[in-house]
Amino acid sequence: MLTKRIIPCLDVKDGLVVKGIRFVALKDVGDPVRMAAYYAQNGADELVFLDISASVEGRKTMIDVVARLSEQIFIPLTVGGGISEIDDIKNLLRAGADKISLNTAAVQNPDILSEGAKKFGSQCMVIAIDAKRILGDSDKWEVYTHGGRYPTGIDAVQWAQKAVAMGAGEVLLTSMDEDGRQQGYDIALTKAISSAVNVPVIASGGAGSPKHMLSVLKEGQADAVLAASILHNEIYSIKEIKEYLQENNIPVRL
Repeated sequence: MLTKRIIPCLDVKDGLVVKGIRFVALKDVGDPVRMAAYYAQNGADELVFLDISASVEGRKTMIDVVARLSEQIFIPLTVGGGISEIDDIKNLLRAGADKISLNTAAVQNPDILSEGAKKFGSQCMVIAIDAKRILGDSDKWEVYTHGGRYPTGIDAVQWAQKAVAMGAGEVLLTSMDEDGRQQGYDIALTKAISSAVNVPVIASGGAGSPKHMLSVLKEGQADAVLAASILHNEIYSIKEIKEYLQENNIPVRL
């Protein structure tokens, strides 16, 4: 059985790591380079760096920060935000990213997934899906773009299937309903996506305890868990999380 991954997420705005609740009320929590180095040294399996305001502000990802960050870590690094062209992908991979996360650009131009997969390999292409439950329908979720600001009318499960068919090698799935609340992941959403695609799914949004991670890995069939608040606020360490998961028969890299 493949080991399950614990992945800290660095949401970056104006050069600083931030965290909010349901994509709003953002608060500064630290320097991304320093935090990346800390997590890499303390058991993180991978890191995700998201320049969360790049698409809204119509600019490119902060490539200089990515380059400095990648020099400090020796674990896989996924980068997203403000990526709209194949050259953006190439430049970020050259700067040290291992994988590229696409949300808004992929919705607006799905061909970037197939072109990116063809040039750099599917293992580099991550489809990031920010999904929100449709009111009145317990098993339907809508895709949002531009950092959760714009509804698209696209069904999240169908979009995940299309994105994978076009070349995405991994799904980074964030529940907008649960983001930052620390009340647990959206198990139903995660299971729906995991069951619909044949690539790894990273569950994001809602981590409040190792128990929540256990639930989404087992019941939600996720391959990895993303976490921000509980790590940034030092509520739990990666070591504590991994020890709990191992005690509950989840294979992890210690």
